[in-house]
Amino acid sequence: MEYARSEIMSGVWLTHIRTEKFKTACLSVNLLTQLRRETASMNALLPFVLRRGTARYADMEAISRRLDELYGTAVEPVVRRIGEIQSVGFFASVPEEAFLPAGADTLRGACELLGQLLCAPNTRGGLLLPQYVDSERDKLLENIRARLNDKIGWSISRCIEEMCCGEDYAVDRLGDEESAESIRYQKLTKQYRALLQESPIEIFYCGRAERRRVEGLLRDALSTLPRGEINYDIGTDVRFNALEAAPRRYSEQMNVAQAKLVIGWRLGEAMEDPDPAALRVFVSLFGGSTASKLFVNVREKLSLCYFASALCDRHKGVMLAYAGTETERVEEAKEEILAQLAAIARGEITPEELHAARADVRSALRAALDSPGELEGFTLSTVVSGADYTPEELGELVEDVTAEQLAAIARGCECDMIYTLIGDGSGEEGEEEEDAEITLSEEELRAFEEENDGDPVETV
Repeated sequence: MEYARSEIMSGVWLTHIRTEKFKTACLSVNLLTQLRRETASMNALLPFVLRRGTARYADMEAISRRLDELYGTAVEPVVRRIGEIQSVGFFASVPEEAFLPAGADTLRGACELLGQLLCAPNTRGGLLLPQYVDSERDKLLENIRARLNDKIGWSISRCIEEMCCGEDYAVDRLGDEESAESIRYQKLTKQYRALLQESPIEIFYCGRAERRRVEGLLRDALSTLPRGEINYDIGTDVRFNALEAAPRRYSEQMNVAQAKLVIGWRLGEAMEDPDPAALRVFVSLFGGSTASKLFVNVREKLSLCYFASALCDRHKGVMLAYAGTETERVEEAKEEILAQLAAIARGEITPEELHAARADVRSALRAALDSPGELEGFTLSTVVSGADYTPEELGELVEDVTAEQLAAIARGCECDMIYTLIGDGSGEEGEEEEDAEITLSEEELRAFEEENDGDPVETV
């Protein structure tokens, strides 16, 4: 794979990966802005409204016909949170022309359509169409409200909200229900214009086309893009220490049969000069895989939980451990989770555990090389963090991670929040939870890593 990065327009950067490994190329356009409570829902709504129609293709039916003409090219809205940066835009899967009839020009067509979606939406009097805005706003509200249906996902979000209250990180990538309900087409049009003028734009391409061709097609497609003073003053505020000397505790009640426990830490000194390879191995060792200390000890040996896992946002320096257990065993599970982290801090890491954690991370990085979508997410994450390494390069660094590095990370962690969701006595959930919750926890892990660490994109 050949990697290249260039600024093709004012504040518009292209990361180009040339490879003949795939039969489908991918192309994404991402507008970056600071995650704010007052604008998060508007920003999240925008790509869905823009996807409804353009000046040339007035509605979704016309857009679908155009995509069919491009041999099944797919273009979907994407909303992500990367640390305290919100990324909104489009992700396109484009069939490679080498496998299509002579004369197929799918890449040009995809670039033109993305340019239309971004720069030339279907408007009336210069304003976004109210019927499109109202329809997509209602769908956004449904998605925001539906978060409550995934109890472990809800618990993770609530822990973050309470732990990081007063920080941009507490804001969900879709915003909140109150903000979404207030969106009207005039207000959204104003925000749309501001985003186009001020946001840094990251474009990613992975496929067979030469870099010069991709750059030329994108410049043509975005020739009408209005640009003003680009706001580069966006980023993530990393806090090294817990808010209080003792961990804060927050508990809620809901109609659940199985209690949910989420513990949040600040990574502390590890974030002064973050080592991405060591942090990945550390989280895998603690709770990121089926060979981790949480899974093997808390879930399997002690049977304290139906599931026990950990995840980390390396942009923000926040780590979470989450578990599902019986209400009467919440305290016991909490103590054992803390004990497993303390064991790592003391250096109680066997060669087998270290080997398994390294292997798990290497496997995840190899998987990123097997999908254009995963490469896109990985690359966007590294670009936003200011890093400059490929999955291959990071995989090589993983081999050098030592047990002492992992122990040092654990010693620097400061527990900041302990969140519990317990039953309210109103009855039990209708379905069996044990297996379902294990699956949900894995899905939540993937969704969280997608937002903060570069796994495949998800459109809702």
